[in-house]
Amino acid sequence: MAEPATQAGMTLQNSKSIKYAVNGECLARQGAMVAYRGNLQFEKKGQGAGQFLKRAVTGEGLALMSVKGQGECWFALSAANCFILDFDQPSDTLTLNGRNVLCFDSTLSYDIKVVKGAGMAGGGLFNSVFTGQGRLGVVCDGTPIVIPVSPGYPVFVDTDAVVGWSTQLQTGLHRSQSFGSMIRGGSGEVMQLRLDGEGFVVVRPSETGAGAPTG
Repeated sequence: MAEPATQAGMTLQNSKSIKYAVNGECLARQGAMVAYRGNLQFEKKGQGAGQFLKRAVTGEGLALMSVKGQGECWFALSAANCFILDFDQPSDTLTLNGRNVLCFDSTLSYDIKVVKGAGMAGGGLFNSVFTGQGRLGVVCDGTPIVIPVSPGYPVFVDTDAVVGWSTQLQTGLHRSQSFGSMIRGGSGEVMQLRLDGEGFVVVRPSETGAGAPTG
């Protein structure tokens, strides 16, 4: 049973949805609202010419809406699991796949950037970089795996399974099988994203599947 909110901001309603008590404005992906109550207005969020061109070229980005007013709104996406990330300091930053973003505080900003070291693979790898102080609601197909990355101990992740990572990590592409193996049929694991440095990477426990959010 949904109880009235005691303070503004987002909370987990359950494992599949986030409740946002709006007192001003929040941002969410278009079409993610499943219910609301109160005096709220929903408007398409313009991203500016720069963001629009980046999205057109890269395929990455978010179709956003602004939710303004006072009331409570529930967000969900394809019954995917929901999680809330806290950005405690204004300098906090996180690289995230746009398909995994559900909603976020208007105090956070985001930009579309190329994944360094992977810009020539498959037309390029691009993710959204979130910066600021506030909270970010994330969806994931299954319960995500958070893997620490330490200096001298890189982590390799499937590009279809990666959710996000610490922005300060160095990235590159890694080929894990020889051309001879590929000719003989291959293992199905050809290229991975390599992350070096100190931080963490978040991976979803599936590459495809029902309920997997798409950008």
